[in-house]
Amino acid sequence: MAHLPQVKISATYIRGGTSKGVFFRLQDLPERCQVPGEARDALFMRVIGSPDPYSAHIDGMGGATSSTSKCVILSKSSQPEHDVDYLYGQVSIDKAFVDWSGNCGNLSTAAGAFAIHAGLVDPARIPENGTCVVRIWQANIQKTIIAHVPVIDGQVQETGDFELDGVTFPAAEIVLEFLDPSDDGEEGGSMFPTGNLVDDLEVPGIGSFKATMITAGIPTVFVNAEDIGYRGTELREDINGDPAQLARFEQIRIAGALRMGLIKTAEEAATRQHTPKIAFVSPPKDYRTSSGKAVKAGEVDLLVRALSMGKLHHAMMGTCAVAIGTAAAIPGTLVNLAAGGGEREAVRFGHPSGTLRVGAQAKRVDGQWTVTKAVMSRSARILMEGWVRVPAESF
Repeated sequence: MAHLPQVKISATYIRGGTSKGVFFRLQDLPERCQVPGEARDALFMRVIGSPDPYSAHIDGMGGATSSTSKCVILSKSSQPEHDVDYLYGQVSIDKAFVDWSGNCGNLSTAAGAFAIHAGLVDPARIPENGTCVVRIWQANIQKTIIAHVPVIDGQVQETGDFELDGVTFPAAEIVLEFLDPSDDGEEGGSMFPTGNLVDDLEVPGIGSFKATMITAGIPTVFVNAEDIGYRGTELREDINGDPAQLARFEQIRIAGALRMGLIKTAEEAATRQHTPKIAFVSPPKDYRTSSGKAVKAGEVDLLVRALSMGKLHHAMMGTCAVAIGTAAAIPGTLVNLAAGGGEREAVRFGHPSGTLRVGAQAKRVDGQWTVTKAVMSRSARILMEGWVRVPAESF
């Protein structure tokens, strides 16, 4: 049989925060992939190298982890008072699907920088030297993100001294503001979908756990580390090599998704792996990071470990950091209690690669908690640019 040649598509490979992904301008995609649907999903899976039964992504741009199986589309914004629309696809590693149900907070950093690189920001808004304020419309979750991107000689400044735990080399700091990060503005949506700051979550066949279920940044189910037999100091290898433990986390996640109303049946969770996230919290303890660095209990407010796409994350998802900061700001949540309780506008938490500070402003309005914004610093760097090549028959 005759095979079609490969197609060349203009693309940029960027690290954003502790993630990396393949970035496209909407106009550069093949026409049938410029609209949502099977062709676009098939293209992104082939770009990344999924589905891959070997879980290695040898034949694609992915890195066989949830942090590196990502594709992003940027276009000039369709929304007033915004510069770009940012659409994010989390590509499953071993199954044939792309999850469009949430945002990637880490790649939001890169979206701000790429918007300038790709000529999608009005030149009049880019200072010759200083900070370019890029107004991003996050199309997956219909939210605004503001990226403060440093600029030198009219170009994005990528090098610098800002160190981010989980990223080996320093780079330039980009400050991100996630505006109105909770779901309380949506129909029937609420920052706490169950109406409670803490619930007793029944997990069939496994037990009952105290849980804080919050929708801020990304829907997240928080449980106490000690309730599930952990200290909160665990690293990836302590959990990811244990299929029984991963299966238990998935059961807790599914129970949370059902209680939060994100899915109607447990079976639906298989095609919605990106959301909700599951995370466990504990009060501060001394531990060693995955790079061997010592973190002292006195350096952090609490410890958090989170799973993404069924595996313990090597650092912390940016969206989950928004959820952590938001929950920490609200007295009585499990996250807030692990941090010592009381009112707070920022926390520094320990994750497997080190520590991260995130701020959030929470207030009570008519008996309901609302959060106006969450803020954190990340960095981004272009790793490679040019064309990604994909067999034409694959999409």
